[in-house]
Amino acid sequence: MNDDIRNIVLGLVAAGLSALIGWLARTYRWRRSLRRTQDFFGLPPSSDALLVVNREAGRDGSVKRGDVFALLELAALIKDCGARAQVIWHDEARQGVGEQAEFCVGGPVSNQRMGAHRRSLRPGVAMDTSAEPGPDRGAFRIGTEVYRAEYGTAEYVLLARLTPGEEGRPVFLLCGQLATANQAAARYLARNHRRLARAHRKGAFCLLLKVVDSAAYGPDVVEVVADVTETARTPRPAVEAGAAGAARPACPPPGPPPPGLR
Repeated sequence: MNDDIRNIVLGLVAAGLSALIGWLARTYRWRRSLRRTQDFFGLPPSSDALLVVNREAGRDGSVKRGDVFALLELAALIKDCGARAQVIWHDEARQGVGEQAEFCVGGPVSNQRMGAHRRSLRPGVAMDTSAEPGPDRGAFRIGTEVYRAEYGTAEYVLLARLTPGEEGRPVFLLCGQLATANQAAARYLARNHRRLARAHRKGAFCLLLKVVDSAAYGPDVVEVVADVTETARTPRPAVEAGAAGAARPACPPPGPPPPGLR
């Protein structure tokens, strides 16, 4: 074998080894990223995830369009983790917290399981659930702050990850003032779950998001208003909680109320 042939063979071998090492490195990074995603969502391969959906007010068996899109976003995440999604109505969910990874979509009026999660696991957050029209209808009360919806301009949604015990599977809450806000929270979670996992290291968190100019941009433009994790886990005083639904500031509503409170 002369030197030219030897150099060609050595070059081919080196190229093959380089390609193999590169493929192994990419595979390792992909698998590590997948494991982190599975850990964050509590979705090991072949596991089951619970999608708890609300019912549109006054229409049995109907789900608002924005909530359907939110479920599709979440179902894609679940599939990417190699898990299976089970969709169930909020009033038919009898599973305990932490037995399965759970994604709960909708406000406390149309989703009673959301209301139970908020009361027991996020006691520092209140939502005005009055059926009477007014500026505070659907407003979030977090600590001393009140976040009122300006429909079509600014709607708010809570995106929370709850960790019921060290061995329990996480529960994700997507609690918005409108169905569009629920969809926006699902899309934000899908796009930013790696960053959220790094920031919170599989722990609990509660973010208040604002959907900006939904009349023009739909659920695509989202701002993080605040990380309200500590405030949300602190129980609100009983007097303040009791007065929250009764006291309404005397100011005109910022816009027409939505057809149905979330």
